[in-house]
Amino acid sequence: MATVELKSLSKVYEGNVQAVKNANITVQDKEFVVLVGPSGCGKTTTLRMVAGLEDITSGELRIDGKLVNDVPPKDRDIAMVFQNYALYPHMTVYDNMAFGLKIRKFPKEEIKQRVDEAARILDIEELLDRKPKALSGGQRQRVAVGRAIVRHPKVFLFDEPLSNLDAKLRVQMRTEISALHNRLQATMIYVTHDQVEAMTMGDKIVVMKDGVIQQIGDPLTLYNVPVNRFVAGFIGSPPMNFLNVKITEEGGKIYADEGNFKFLVEKKSDLLKPMVGKNATFGVRPEDLHYSEKATDLTLKCTVEIIEPLGAETHLYLNTGSHQIVARVPPTLDFKTGDTVHLTSDQSRAMWFDADTEEAILTEQEKQRVAQ
Repeated sequence: MATVELKSLSKVYEGNVQAVKNANITVQDKEFVVLVGPSGCGKTTTLRMVAGLEDITSGELRIDGKLVNDVPPKDRDIAMVFQNYALYPHMTVYDNMAFGLKIRKFPKEEIKQRVDEAARILDIEELLDRKPKALSGGQRQRVAVGRAIVRHPKVFLFDEPLSNLDAKLRVQMRTEISALHNRLQATMIYVTHDQVEAMTMGDKIVVMKDGVIQQIGDPLTLYNVPVNRFVAGFIGSPPMNFLNVKITEEGGKIYADEGNFKFLVEKKSDLLKPMVGKNATFGVRPEDLHYSEKATDLTLKCTVEIIEPLGAETHLYLNTGSHQIVARVPPTLDFKTGDTVHLTSDQSRAMWFDADTEEAILTEQEKQRVAQ
């Protein structure tokens, strides 16, 4: 397998449309890296530059230390799995998987060995004589992955390979691709807009927005220590709640004034002391909001608008008067639409953001974790 290094990689289209801006990513040997972000963020363009399907405007791309900016796709020793599978409809599964090896003049015996091995790994041995139209979406996806496996490439590239599958099959294929990575010990770069896929599959996640990398890190670091409001809101489902507040000081204590209520800042108050009199954004995840039987100087006052019972938990959609927020609460709690409830927040897990720059206000320990 191989390392992949992107150094200040940029892509500019006609009309000075900058799709990717100075991307710096290092994918280590055998690592599973996920590029994630909303539509149009530049993740697929980045992947296509690695594949050689898009020209690089500026910067360097190295595979195994070798500069490959001008190396044709066929000579980069990579294999790509596309969103639409890209199978030949007139060929059998066997021929689809073998085609790339045939045009490279591999011996028939070796082709058969590689195809049979890939079919066994993917559990599609009984499908080798079928044509794509006789396959389900999940089976077609396995064939597309198998066609990549038989190549024995240095790097596997996946471009939103599960987006055409139904929810249940997507979960199954997610597990299978992760297991395949562990079995092959391969270098893989995977593109998705689904943050659940990113969190569950990636050793390392690259979050992108408007062509710019926002943060790179392991899943739990991105979840617990996002560097800005965008990453905080993008990673996590339901997403993080944000309250725009004014920082005040009373009797030597720091408070956050939401407009309809204010609450005492117990954690990270030393970071907020220089911001007294200024605006900030308080971020708290739905699972870190807890029901309180009475109002205190730590609670948020909300009105229940929508109740979503999900069995193991209940999602409450609430209105503070100025903000819409979501809380995940135990199903044993009984609420009705219109109820006034008081919630405490787990401030040890909450985040604070600069209201103007949207950058996270981090402790030294959090800064060290992000830098690792």
